[in-house]
Amino acid sequence: MLLTALASLTVLTAAAAGVTALRARAIEADAPRIGTLTDIGGLAMHALHVPPGADADLPPIVFIHGASGNLRDQAAAFRDPLTGRAELLFVDRPGHGYSERGGPQNAFPDGQAHAIARLMEKRGIDRAIIVGHSFGGAIAASFGVLYPEKTAGLLFLAAATHPWPGGVDWYYNLASTPVLGPLFCHTVALHAGMARLDAATRGVFAPNPRPETYVGDTAPALVLRPAAFCANATDVANLHGYVSGFAERYREIKAPTVIVTGDSDDIVLEEIHSRGLARDIEGSELVWVEGLGHKPDYAARDLAIAAIEKIAGRPRDLQAMARELEPKLAATRVAPPPSRPGLQAGQ
Repeated sequence: MLLTALASLTVLTAAAAGVTALRARAIEADAPRIGTLTDIGGLAMHALHVPPGADADLPPIVFIHGASGNLRDQAAAFRDPLTGRAELLFVDRPGHGYSERGGPQNAFPDGQAHAIARLMEKRGIDRAIIVGHSFGGAIAASFGVLYPEKTAGLLFLAAATHPWPGGVDWYYNLASTPVLGPLFCHTVALHAGMARLDAATRGVFAPNPRPETYVGDTAPALVLRPAAFCANATDVANLHGYVSGFAERYREIKAPTVIVTGDSDDIVLEEIHSRGLARDIEGSELVWVEGLGHKPDYAARDLAIAAIEKIAGRPRDLQAMARELEPKLAATRVAPPPSRPGLQAGQ
């Protein structure tokens, strides 16, 4: 009976893995590469490069997406309003989207910062404003510390950068463990994730409404493919330990810096991360917006673009813009779904 049970379990596992592989290929067919692959030595990085216009008025800008994301997330928000104004580079982080994972160093923000620096060199970008959303904020901060000569400025959007109380959600820990993690990623994670995709993406935006075309525009299902899911889980599971040691170096950052955050972000703890950045980076500006959730790249896009302009030396009253935005956010406020995804637990 034991042998029969083991045989049945093996067959079920193989069947689930086969269905996962088929669904993963379907996800890729629906969301093919929109950028180009560049060999940076040790891995190929996928990025969407938009050249500057003849009358560009801003320095190059590099966009770093958050956990569970890919370059389409930031491109859908910023590509159209900034095309022509600057050279733009939207990056799939190592192991995400269509970028290869590379070595074990890429499971940490400093390794990913190094990969982005190499990609910039390959694309001929000497210095850029680095924009980091959510988990991408930890990479942007690491980049600012490790590559000051390449950093024209930093914009943090709902960033995750400092140690927080509690851990991370259970599935990050499970998916990042040896043996059980890959098994989980190849059999269960994709199907469970697809069932919750609509509610999860609405939860990331809440209390701000999610654009109705968001899922189609940004292909969040790409993270549910087994290798991407494992990479994403490992990134998140490693984050607390990494920032616990590295955050003390943020004081070395001298580049112009703006931090945009909201008081209604239930994905990361803005009181810890954004206020921590404002405390640690001398001369930085914290823009605190009432009613803003975890997606200022969408819900406060004009404010984020104005922040880029200010980093580039343009006079912009970001605090006044934030006050003007708050009534609009209040008027469009939505209720969060009953169960919301989180980059971190213990809130």
